[in-house]
Amino acid sequence: MSDTIVVHANVEISTASLQAIVETVKQIAGRNDKGVYRVDTADAVSNMISKFLRENDFDGYVQDVKNY
Repeated sequence: MSDTIVVHANVEISTASLQAIVETVKQIAGRNDKGVYRVDTADAVSNMISKFLRENDFDGYVQDVKNY
């Protein structure tokens, strides 16, 4: 794997995808002693998209001029 950097970008995803991410990270994190969920939804979305790009050869995808 090559070196990576963090790029902040606007990404269009469905509301259903966002809802699924929020519900899942809430389940994983659980509630604190006051009954409040402490999750960073933006970080969760970023991690999911980054994982998807790594696993689906984004590096190869950007090398093909037909994808532009």
